Amino acid sequence: MSMSRQRSSRRQTVTTPNPEHQWVATEITIKLIINGILSIVAVVSLFKLIPYQWSQQAQLKEIRVEVEETEKRVSQLRDDFRHNFDPHKIEKVMQEQSPRLHPTQRRIFWLN
Repeated sequence: MSMSRQRSSRRQTVTTPNPEHQWVATEITIKLIINGILSIVAVVSLFKLIPYQWSQQAQLKEIRVEVEETEKRVSQLRDDFRHNFDPHKIEKVMQEQSPRLHPTQRRIFWLN
């Protein structure tokens, strides 16, 4: 009989949950559920941000192309400015921009 009592007492201790253990199990379950919900919200938010990120990348590419074109234009304008305002080339610039010639020069007209 003692053996059957030990078995039944073992069964009783195993089958009756401890209230403290129940509380820990409930707490862990609640934490898992909340973390799962937060993970799902994070993934959904990331998927919503992907198209926005793509559009921003496209806009950035367009802006970079425009900046490159503008830099080329600025470089050309700087070269023109240096050429037009170079004190050593004043006479040459005047000849390029004016129909008048230096007094020592003459116009030549080619005839076929």
